[in-house]
Amino acid sequence: MDIPLAQLEAQKLTELYQLAKKHQIPSYGTLKKKELIFAILRAQAEKSGLMFMQGVLEILSDGFGFLRPINYLPSTEDIYISASQIRKFDLRSGDLVSGKCRPPKENERYFGLLQVEAVNGEDPVTAAERLHFPALTPLYPEKKMLLETSPTHLSTRLMDLLAPVGLGQRGLIVAPPKAGKTLLLKEIANSISTNHPEIELFVLLIDERPEEVTDMQRSVKGEVIASTFDELPENHIKVAELVLERAMRLVEHKKDVVILMDSITRLARAYNLVVPPSGRTLSGGIDPGAFHRPKRFFGAARNIEEGGSLTILATALIETGSRMDDVIYEEFKGTGNLELHLDRKLAERRIFPSIDMRRSGTRREEMLLSKDVLDKVWAIRKSMNDSHEYVEAFIKKLVDSKSNQEFLDTLEKLGIGSGKSSVSSSSSSLANKPSTNGSPSSSMGSKPSSNGSVSASSAVSKSPTTSKPSSAGRPSSTISKSSSGRSSTTSSASKSSVSTSSSAASSAQLSSSHEEDSLSPTPTTTSKRVKNSAS
Repeated sequence: MDIPLAQLEAQKLTELYQLAKKHQIPSYGTLKKKELIFAILRAQAEKSGLMFMQGVLEILSDGFGFLRPINYLPSTEDIYISASQIRKFDLRSGDLVSGKCRPPKENERYFGLLQVEAVNGEDPVTAAERLHFPALTPLYPEKKMLLETSPTHLSTRLMDLLAPVGLGQRGLIVAPPKAGKTLLLKEIANSISTNHPEIELFVLLIDERPEEVTDMQRSVKGEVIASTFDELPENHIKVAELVLERAMRLVEHKKDVVILMDSITRLARAYNLVVPPSGRTLSGGIDPGAFHRPKRFFGAARNIEEGGSLTILATALIETGSRMDDVIYEEFKGTGNLELHLDRKLAERRIFPSIDMRRSGTRREEMLLSKDVLDKVWAIRKSMNDSHEYVEAFIKKLVDSKSNQEFLDTLEKLGIGSGKSSVSSSSSSLANKPSTNGSPSSSMGSKPSSNGSVSASSAVSKSPTTSKPSSAGRPSSTISKSSSGRSSTTSSASKSSVSTSSSAASSAQLSSSHEEDSLSPTPTTTSKRVKNSAS
């Protein structure tokens, strides 16, 4: 007599081993409990002359459906399931249905499902009691996904700091061509499978090259579903929607699901070719009605109050030379709560990760980061500038540290994010700001002083403190302290007399300028002012 799934799940592992031995299941001792249960169900079906098969359910408009066992696509291995069974167990598109099947008869094309044994790995009776996805309450992401794995994976380490990903995040990875988006998706996928093995991971590739699909399947431990560029647009849409339905069904079972998609731009292009024309056309030749279903896909990402979450990180293509791609990006730009921008100029200079740190970020990041880390991250943002030298120095500092915590501790020693330093001291300690003659300062590698803060003399480019003396034998400029504590220089506008203090006193005043709010101008600029006043 066959044992149903509910009774098998209630049995102990030793009892399952006895059943596996009875059915002569090979290597049953190496299987997990869930795998062992399905192996026993398969053996029971084969013993009765039937087959045990499973697939993702797609319900058609006529009420019946098919189980898609191969890559969510229609094939000759599909299994027919009747409308009565769908109604009996309240089955929905995207459910993973397992059961006993019979081979096709003489005039039939497909296998037939005789008995439903499991729905999404659970008993069919309990699966019918679940909530519907649209009725679940969406919330902001509250639990952070840790992406940092090893010191050499800098992309995920940088994301943990500047664009943290939470469970239920809806993120856009904005990428020009050849900026490294595929490698970034691989790193994110491997980080999730390493740090969070309990998360259900899907990698969805739409309109991609076949060799990239193979590479992704061999590099990622999650489930990779693809529709390559040689497939019809209808195929792209069918695969994407079935993957979304599958993710929704898992969330209804209170599971955490992540979809990494490449790319939302090509999915929107496919919808533009399929939807009936509305008679209106936006710039770039895209129909306004083509945006509804891609937005439904992207908008499904959410954190659920009742339990579970759906996270979607999708790439959006820009700078491709196509006006349509720019319109698609503009349409999706405000819909996400995370944006990660990749910079092609950094990639061309072989600066990796090529992440635009100023433009990347997460909404409500204070819900994902602790107060201590958040203060340091905000101090880093205050010190940022647009120069490539800053990015190189920042990444070098990241490489020199073994973890993000060590990196943040280093910044605290430099006086950044400790609550003692102002914005100007933060920027002088971390950022490589170019001087007036165009040469960048070497502040990143400066050493902290004995009191834990960085002196401004080490943060500024190492040029002489005073310029050459004038023809009268006097120094061209001096640095004096005002009563308010700010450094001031003589200018031609005020036509004041030039001070004759020694260069040693000027150097001593400059070394203490880290306590002040602003730095004095460079000697080159001051000497020009004095020459003008002399003339």
